[in-house]
Amino acid sequence: MKWTKKILGVWLDELRLVSHDVGIIIFVVLVPLLYPLLYAYIYNNEQVREIPFALVDDSHSAQSRDFVRKVDAAPTAALYASCLSMGEAEELMKRREVYGIIHIPASFARDLSRGDQTTVGLYCDMSTMLYYKGLLMAASSASLEVNRGIKVGKFLPGSTDRQDAVTAMPVTYDSVALYNPQSGFASYLIPPVLMLIIQQTLLLGIGMSMGSTRERNGGRVPAQDSAISVVVGKTLFYLPLYLVSAVYMFVVVTGGFSLLQLGDYTTFLAFIVPYIVACIMLGITLSMLVYRREDCIMLFVFMSVPLLFLSGISWPGSAIPDVWKYVSWLFPSTFGMNGYMRITSMGASLTDVSAELTALLAQIAAYFATATLLYTLRGKR
Repeated sequence: MKWTKKILGVWLDELRLVSHDVGIIIFVVLVPLLYPLLYAYIYNNEQVREIPFALVDDSHSAQSRDFVRKVDAAPTAALYASCLSMGEAEELMKRREVYGIIHIPASFARDLSRGDQTTVGLYCDMSTMLYYKGLLMAASSASLEVNRGIKVGKFLPGSTDRQDAVTAMPVTYDSVALYNPQSGFASYLIPPVLMLIIQQTLLLGIGMSMGSTRERNGGRVPAQDSAISVVVGKTLFYLPLYLVSAVYMFVVVTGGFSLLQLGDYTTFLAFIVPYIVACIMLGITLSMLVYRREDCIMLFVFMSVPLLFLSGISWPGSAIPDVWKYVSWLFPSTFGMNGYMRITSMGASLTDVSAELTALLAQIAAYFATATLLYTLRGKR
């Protein structure tokens, strides 16, 4: 009964503090509600389409015009301007009116008629990788189609349609995009970002709470009868709040924007609860570094982009140096993003994400110990 009163007292103190602090409300309530909508809306188109490119056609032949038509017909590319020289096309790229240049040499048609290999130049704006990818795919598809036509016309004159098809493509293949059928950016990026939002807003909210407490107490952490009751009370306050936000992300954001949702609710809830608790424990531990409300902004906000890269989502985990892998294991987001991605996009079960779940449980135990120890030590000062 005594423990229950202590925990309830901590819970009520946290409720009073948060409910009277607009800054904390913004981070722990509004940001988890609005940021997912903002990100999902921005990337809702899934793919970059109709990327403008400039053409420099020095061949002026039927073959070069056919090649350009095939590139322009691709969904990712759109002919913006035909230029007389590379200098004119480069000016368009400098003004960001186009994001790529296709240069067809004067020898294009002559090389094809002789059976010689020819070259088409593709110059792309590499400051944005998606533009490069879209234009390269369009140009590559057009060149393959032209190559097939040349093979058929050169080697099998007067052949049947079936012979032409076999010659053009002796081995047929089917390309199947697993777990992301439209190869969309939103389906790939939004699920892990949702998990990162949960962790970062928790760190900011709990950090601001500690900063406010210390500002009222002359920079000190108030002495507590039981550090465990403080940690448990704070956890019980933030857990249901963020569980509602997580369900909102899983149901409203994912379903409302037609993102992949292959996992079931039971698996999701069984995974998300340990993830939120691990984030809370980490937040309580790191909050001991916060002496003023503004400190948590400088300490935690900058970590968002590095943590996204270290998770192995935006950059292959196999290419990350071992030392940075070990650093990433300190944060629940690494395991939360990978586990949630597999649940939503691949329909993974708890058994499939057992490694991530085990890591989160280990983090809960470790950060619970550090949080209670730090509260005990700080409360005695």
